[in-house]
Amino acid sequence: MTHISRDNSQQFASDNYSGICPEVWAAMAEANHGHATAYGDDPWTQRASDLFREVFEADCEVFFAFNGTAANSLALASLCQSYHSVICSNTAHVETDECGAPEFFSNGSKLLTAPTQDGKLTSDAIRALATSRKDIHFPKPRAVTITQSTETGRVYRVDEIAALSETCRELGLHLHMDGARFSNALLGAGCTAAEMTWKAGVEVLCFGGTKNGMAIGEAIVFFDHALARDFDYRCKQAGQLASKMRFLSSPWIGMLETGAWRRNAEHANTCARHLCTAIQGLQHAQIMFPVEANAVFLLTDEGRLQQLRERGWRFYTFIGGGARFMFAWDTDLARVDQLSRDIRDIMA
Repeated sequence: MTHISRDNSQQFASDNYSGICPEVWAAMAEANHGHATAYGDDPWTQRASDLFREVFEADCEVFFAFNGTAANSLALASLCQSYHSVICSNTAHVETDECGAPEFFSNGSKLLTAPTQDGKLTSDAIRALATSRKDIHFPKPRAVTITQSTETGRVYRVDEIAALSETCRELGLHLHMDGARFSNALLGAGCTAAEMTWKAGVEVLCFGGTKNGMAIGEAIVFFDHALARDFDYRCKQAGQLASKMRFLSSPWIGMLETGAWRRNAEHANTCARHLCTAIQGLQHAQIMFPVEANAVFLLTDEGRLQQLRERGWRFYTFIGGGARFMFAWDTDLARVDQLSRDIRDIMA
């Protein structure tokens, strides 16, 4: 067997660095006994779907995809024709990090981006884009997508989502939520899953599991059955229908049935607040955005960032304009303290 050299020290460049949480691992092991019907016609997929209905207090339609890019792109494609457009923040993941997949899967629906300071769309920004042109030469606005939490770690509160939804209804637009970090946002906002989604007017949610303790897997949740029509065919055509679907759906049983999805998110959020508290008020650095989920953005000069790198820390700087530190379900607070000590030392 080939020996794989690895460094197990925790880093905070991405919450994707983390492994699989025990509840998910156990659920996959349980699903691994014996044979089961393929392509989603199995008891694990049915149970996982029912658990989503319990969590959201709604008779929603649930589909499973391998990753967030596929989930977002297929969900938006289901809302649009090729001549339509989708309004999003200029920092939205669908715009900056999905390699044109939303346009590809919709056969050409254009993304219309609104400049934002913190990744949050406003009703005024949506209205400005949706009404800027009404002639046949311009792709007709059809949907709005918001990221929860945003790429800068901000969380849309329930009243903000409701206000956006009201604007969407007024303009004849669908409202989609990219919930790659939905669990973190929910715990940060202190509300229920129903309150943050369909009760506030969200029609389709992409619920992220990968960043919260799963190996792979996102769930696409439709709160309007009409919008979900033929979505299973869309998933199949896009290569997102798993033959051994139970291994894509059973992790959600481990997450939802045990409450791990909430515990994991709360721990990650707590670690972010812990770092924020430890490094506030430094002379040569500042916290760029309020810490509302599991991200901390630090603004300082490139020389000091390079000193952090030389001490072995990894982080991204292309998101939000500063050093981004992300926290996961398994983050060790002692490791966070090491990071905060190095930051304070370098900024002194």
